[in-house]
Amino acid sequence: MGGKIFAVRVTQGQEENTARLIYSKVRTYNLPIYAILSPSKVKGYIFVEAPNKSAVDEAIRGIRHARGVLPGEIPFSEIEHFLEEKPAVSGLEPGDIVELISGPFKGEKAKVVRVDEAKDEIVVELIGAIVPIPVTVRGEYVRLISKRQKEE
Repeated sequence: MGGKIFAVRVTQGQEENTARLIYSKVRTYNLPIYAILSPSKVKGYIFVEAPNKSAVDEAIRGIRHARGVLPGEIPFSEIEHFLEEKPAVSGLEPGDIVELISGPFKGEKAKVVRVDEAKDEIVVELIGAIVPIPVTVRGEYVRLISKRQKEE
């Protein structure tokens, strides 16, 4: 296909919005952009596949949160791991301490009771609660704070 991958600097927190705006402009003006990737784990950058840097420059011109294209290409091997679908709960184990980052218990700390990778959900008990009540939450609604202590 002959596409090269370029990294575009964007305002942190606006990666997905910027990718959508670029996509819309590419569709409207029929620009030679092959793909746009906005991995959730990468903050402040999105990746654009195009035949050359000038095509990317044209695509981001006038886009509000796009800050510019980094010089040079990005080898595919450096972004390949972002294309693999992994459950958000992978790496979490019972006993780990997490913070809920979304939903009605946002900001609360909780202890992982059970992990269901098939459904991408975990069951947690809120640490601040007087009575421990198991709550099931989606994997992307939590952020790991500390791993459980291993007994030796």
